[in-house]
Amino acid sequence: MGRLSRDKRDVFYRRAKEMGYRARSAFKLLQLDSEFHLFTGVTRAVDLCAAPGSWSQVLADRIPSTDEQPNIVAVDLQPMAPIEGVLCLQGDITSYETANEILKPFQNNERAELVVCDGAPDVTGLHDLDEYLQAQLLLMAVKITTHVLIEGGTFVAKIFRGRHAGHLYAQLRLLFEHVSIAKPTSSRNSSLESFVVCQGFKGGEVANLALNSDDTILENPNLDKSVIPFLACGDLSGWNETEFVVMDADMSYPISEDQYVAPVAPPILPPHQAQQNYDGM
Repeated sequence: MGRLSRDKRDVFYRRAKEMGYRARSAFKLLQLDSEFHLFTGVTRAVDLCAAPGSWSQVLADRIPSTDEQPNIVAVDLQPMAPIEGVLCLQGDITSYETANEILKPFQNNERAELVVCDGAPDVTGLHDLDEYLQAQLLLMAVKITTHVLIEGGTFVAKIFRGRHAGHLYAQLRLLFEHVSIAKPTSSRNSSLESFVVCQGFKGGEVANLALNSDDTILENPNLDKSVIPFLACGDLSGWNETEFVVMDADMSYPISEDQYVAPVAPPILPPHQAQQNYDGM
């Protein structure tokens, strides 16, 4: 039986284990930051659909803590292992109560300057259905973002690029000054995923008017019908200048003995080795 794509031990998987990240997706946020400077001037951030917590780890590493109160809040339906410098909340991002809980840790209920969301539904393999479900999850993330994001703030979320991506892009343009769609090199070429980077949140009455009673973003007939800016960004040259300048997430790269670094969190034994150890006891 051939290996499934999720079982590939590619270079980003190995680097994530070496650096102590919980998932290889941490490099996606790092590469987006290298292109869009997401963390510049940010002191408060929110991570939606945060489990297992790799993006929260990146936020904790890159955003300095200013006081004893946590300045990074991670939210997910599932419980998540603690991360130093991050307040982990278990809640539903579609509920108003969760939005209030997010703002409580910040001083004077100040809003966040950066909101990120790497959440995705369970993939069915039916591209049209997966794209629709991801778009609905993105809209729910946008809805709570309008409550917790400061005016001029930045929103980053996963999107499945398909035939309706242009319509979703036009909707986001109602709420943000600049909207781009980027594909980090750590995202496999075989994957539909990309990331929408929304900068310059308009806030105020614009955000209130953009959502109608059906929680659907209204159309604007005067909206500029420009081509969606799409960027391919990121490599590992910023983290290790001696190797892997140009990366391909679908390839497995050899490691020489002098380059190998033992992983901080080694993977569990595969079933055949675990059985051998059990038989030898």
